[in-house]
Amino acid sequence: MKPNEKRSLPKSFSKKTNKEKSISVKKNNSSNIKEKRKKSNYLEKNKSYETSHHKNQSDTNKLTYQKTRNFNKALKYNSSKKTDTTNNQNIRLNRFLSNAGICSRREADKYIKEGLVQVNGKVVTELGSKIRLSDEVKFNGQIVKIEKKVYILLNKPKDYVTTTSDERSRKTVMQLIRGACREKVFPVGRLDRNTTGVLLLTNDGELAVKLTHPRYQKKKIYHVFLDKNLKKDDLDKLIDGITDNNELLRADIVSYVDPSDKSQVGVEIHTGQNRIIRRMFEALGYKVIKLDRVYFAGLTKKGLPRGRWRFLTPTEINMLKMGAFE
Repeated sequence: MKPNEKRSLPKSFSKKTNKEKSISVKKNNSSNIKEKRKKSNYLEKNKSYETSHHKNQSDTNKLTYQKTRNFNKALKYNSSKKTDTTNNQNIRLNRFLSNAGICSRREADKYIKEGLVQVNGKVVTELGSKIRLSDEVKFNGQIVKIEKKVYILLNKPKDYVTTTSDERSRKTVMQLIRGACREKVFPVGRLDRNTTGVLLLTNDGELAVKLTHPRYQKKKIYHVFLDKNLKKDDLDKLIDGITDNNELLRADIVSYVDPSDKSQVGVEIHTGQNRIIRRMFEALGYKVIKLDRVYFAGLTKKGLPRGRWRFLTPTEINMLKMGAFE
């Protein structure tokens, strides 16, 4: 080949190339047709699916709406039914009096027997009688209504009796909480006139029973000041048990408050026997100079000066009702 001469391709090669091009175009056209068919089929299937899906979704929405509607109807019916049942609920008469803060259930049974309770103008003396909340109940001629529950913690001082009233005109703990609430509350359990410390006052009769009945074994801790040091042998006797007037008196735990002053003793009990602490020490020849209750069913006098009171917190109330405290 001479320099600068243009190179030309053979005719046979050029024809072959054109033929190949023709075949390539045919293949491309065929491929495009197949692709269009696939796309068309896909769109048809997708359209069919969407139509079916929307239809199913519509059916589901209708079903959900119907279920919701039926549920709301049932809820409305049950709510109405529950309200009617509550208004016509039967409740034992002694429980009603207890819930109203009049007294405990046991005391209510006593008052019912004595004919002091009337229901709708008629005297009821039969124990276990039931009433409706809409009935008119009278105790000693006065209408009884269920009041809001009130819970007051008092750090009782000396020279006050734990009763709502006193025949000998002595000072009562009710004077210390005068004006605290409109509801009529009463002391839960009793502390001697000269015993100080934690005292609960409430109009919740059911809770009062749970906190004072021996079956529930609520813990009480006392700080005892004696006229002389307590001997180790006598300390053991307090735990083993002492008989006084044919009654067994026993402490659960006894320990010295201060190792250097053995006249101060901490005593833990779970029983509710009358004057049990004083009687135990007197039986052993000791005189109780001062007696202070520092713990009762989970309640303490921490941060509460002597003679002062406060309302229980919602947490404390719930814990007491659940029986979470010993």
